[in-house]
Amino acid sequence: MDEPKAYDPLDYRNLTFSLVRELMGRVPARLPLDVSIDGPGVYALFYDGDFAPYATLRSPDATRPIYVGKAVPPGARKGATTPNESTPVLRRRLGEHAASLEAAANLRAEDFACRYLVVVPLWITMAERFLIEHYQPCWNVSIEGFGLHDPGKGRHRGQRSWWDTLHPGRSWAEHLQPRSEAEARARLRDFTRDVSTTPETP
Repeated sequence: MDEPKAYDPLDYRNLTFSLVRELMGRVPARLPLDVSIDGPGVYALFYDGDFAPYATLRSPDATRPIYVGKAVPPGARKGATTPNESTPVLRRRLGEHAASLEAAANLRAEDFACRYLVVVPLWITMAERFLIEHYQPCWNVSIEGFGLHDPGKGRHRGQRSWWDTLHPGRSWAEHLQPRSEAEARARLRDFTRDVSTTPETP
């Protein structure tokens, strides 16, 4: 019989499970948030509304994310060695998401709950990846585009995201090249057929 493998706290799987447990242990809050949050981090959004195509993705107990994201401190994206960790980037990012949801013609911000975790900047990108790999959230792996920003004047030649195709309403997205809503719904049907169970929280 093989000897049991020694526990390595820095093993990729152990790091993933540790992060998932920590985030999912946080009390979910409804959007838009009315609490003060200082610093960067990661978060997960959970849907509990009545948009019929998401019937199998509803998560009233906030255990199956529909989207996972991150908020990094100013300077981090440009490689700053000492990014500002005290600014409320996580709260601002979640505020942007609430505005996107309110702009959508068929969604409401109040139908979404959020779990968030302030994270040391070094670990933010890896933490986001852990969560996406573990939960495979719909808006990260199938109906992508929720987290996009306005590309800016003169840069509206790209295609509209699948998210903006399925949830029209963001004014800047209307300037992008349209996609087929029927194709977006087909992608969603394929996703919901293939993902039938919620990954367990370790």
